[in-house]
Amino acid sequence: MKRKLLISGLLLTGLASGAFAQEKVDAAMVQKIREEGLQRSKVMETAFYLTDVSGPRLAASPGLKRAQNWAVSQFTKWGLVNAKREPWGKFGKGWEVQKNYAAITVPYYHAIIAIPKAWTPGTNGPIKSEVVLVKADTITDLDKYKGKLQGKVVIFDVATTLKPGFTADAERYADSTLTKMAEAKPQGPRQQRPANFANSPQFAAMRRARAMRTAINEFLKSENVGLILSMARGTDGTVFTTNGASYADTAKAVAPELETSGEDYLRILRLVKGGQKVELEADIKTQFFTEDMQEYNVIAEIPGTDKKLKDQVVMLGGHLDSWHAATGATDNAAGSAVMMEAMRILKAVGFKPKRTIRVALWSAEEQGLHGSRNYVLNHLGDPKTMELKPDQKKISAYYNLDNGTGKIRGIYLQGDSAAGPIFQAWLDPFKDLGAGTVTVGNTGGTDHLAFDAVGIPGFQFIQDALDYGTRTHHTNQDTYDRLVEDDLKQAATIVASFVYHTAQRAEMIPRKEQPKPQGTN
Repeated sequence: MKRKLLISGLLLTGLASGAFAQEKVDAAMVQKIREEGLQRSKVMETAFYLTDVSGPRLAASPGLKRAQNWAVSQFTKWGLVNAKREPWGKFGKGWEVQKNYAAITVPYYHAIIAIPKAWTPGTNGPIKSEVVLVKADTITDLDKYKGKLQGKVVIFDVATTLKPGFTADAERYADSTLTKMAEAKPQGPRQQRPANFANSPQFAAMRRARAMRTAINEFLKSENVGLILSMARGTDGTVFTTNGASYADTAKAVAPELETSGEDYLRILRLVKGGQKVELEADIKTQFFTEDMQEYNVIAEIPGTDKKLKDQVVMLGGHLDSWHAATGATDNAAGSAVMMEAMRILKAVGFKPKRTIRVALWSAEEQGLHGSRNYVLNHLGDPKTMELKPDQKKISAYYNLDNGTGKIRGIYLQGDSAAGPIFQAWLDPFKDLGAGTVTVGNTGGTDHLAFDAVGIPGFQFIQDALDYGTRTHHTNQDTYDRLVEDDLKQAATIVASFVYHTAQRAEMIPRKEQPKPQGTN
């Protein structure tokens, strides 16, 4: 996910205590859920299959398809119905890394930490070349390199320096922080960019920088460079990876590019700028997949049993796709494994819900919430026009998990303050597990926003950050070993309880004011 906290404020201190007292909590079922979720958990086994066994899960990649097929099979084994890979529309090219080796050979041998940028080509076999520093502030500055870069490894000058860190990578919410959050007041709407931003100097500078980078990339491609090195964000060997080209089937071809750890990149740069000859060898193989440019979500259900309520739906989910530098454990195999485990728990305790429960494992979240947004568009309504489909009225709530491996500390209300007393009552049995905070604010950038955009109550749980933003989010460090087993057990148990109570509640979760069509904003 794109981690971007937008905590605008928390539950008003004057929440109606009467409403809190009236909300029913099934203590006997909570106890059953706790015993199953905390003592007989399968969440780490599920995470193992989604990460180590399936591998990286970039959108439309073979790894994602492996994970999706396994999830469908597992849901079916657990007794869920209608388990399937559901197509949501055209996405574009699949892509994966099949070989990745790069090393300095002159002035000495040193294997470097570097990841191919997503959707970039390979080197078409082994290459060995001198590293050339390209300096260009204007397009005309490129003229001096014409005819001199074929087969070369190219590096750019940067002003970045790496500094030692003096704070821990990982942290949990302190009680004092949660208290401050609970005492905060709701704020107004987020301030939008000024209407004349497109004419501002800042936007003009952004446009020039983007145009210059595009011109450089096109020039390097035309000169048939062997390989481009770019400096990744991150320290201590951590590479925060990105894409180097579009996944669209109409995208222009680009040159091979490696995103290199800061330590290795700066060493090479210092040597070249110091007049030392640097040679690098590399053998990068990537593959594009164009046979099926549709993309899919995984869907499965526990059917409702109440004659009046079975057509209503409680939804839960998280995105299954990841980036390609590792196996996407905290982003977001953790969330997917928790949601799968919540469904397993509910089946294991013999729950026969009044409302239908539907789990969704989304795809292409990392490229813009495509899986969830297209699910909403196909089934529920269009946020641009607010033309809604009949099923929009049937979704009681959607619960999402996508902030790493940290335990649940509470829930973001996404501005739906009427749901606050309900959720506070449902969290009360889990205060001993560290969960209890309810916020009227939101954490942005993940799939609950697709539901909120068409007026469906959509919620993301508050989670301890741990080392999500500092070490694992979109990096080569995002592996199974970063998962915290007790936290995932706790999260799955709480989610299962929330889903249980939502499915059994006499009324649907209250809705806030319907949003305006996005096309008019």
